[in-house]
Amino acid sequence: MSYGIRVHVWGDYALFSRPELKVERCSYDMITPSAARGLLESVYWHPGLKYHIDRIYVCKPIRFTSVRRNEIKSKVLASSAMSIMNGSRKDISISSKKEIVQRAALILKDVDYVIEAHFDMTEKACEMDNPGKFKDIIMRRLRQGACYHQPYFGCREFPANFELFEEDEVETAYPGERKDLGIMLFGMDYTDVERIQPMFFRAILEDGILDLRDCEVMR
Repeated sequence: MSYGIRVHVWGDYALFSRPELKVERCSYDMITPSAARGLLESVYWHPGLKYHIDRIYVCKPIRFTSVRRNEIKSKVLASSAMSIMNGSRKDISISSKKEIVQRAALILKDVDYVIEAHFDMTEKACEMDNPGKFKDIIMRRLRQGACYHQPYFGCREFPANFELFEEDEVETAYPGERKDLGIMLFGMDYTDVERIQPMFFRAILEDGILDLRDCEVMR
């Protein structure tokens, strides 16, 4: 019995930031595998299961637009917050009036994907947990539009709509085409929590489909 799922996600805008362009953000050409996993986890998360993204279908042409946003150039350091917790009277507040700055961002517009994924059971699953139970919960939540928090495309100001995809065939925006999207973030390696490392892969879009089942991951 298969425990895979297909989820249709779409929205007006998206921003999947490239790590090499941090100040003025520039998006990848499409949703990243880690962002797709995060979107599924916003619908249903449980310590007893782990999602794996198999394919991502690009259903609308890749289009970019430029926007300018007001942002805060400073952030509160974890060490400063810890000192407050330990009794320090240091002021760590940030004045948006003093720290505000305008930054440009190259974002995606009118995005539409179908995410094909499966899940594995983890060692944190209890005796009453089983794949069939999790599959039923996920399918029911997708049909009802239920989620723990509003899914979004990279940034919280870009909400994502979602629904269960129940059709047999997926029509993509690039049938018969091959696109090399370059190096893309795959996810983060948490094997050593003291030394968390990013993982990358070469993203190749074949017929509008990003196949992640046998991709080579680089660290």
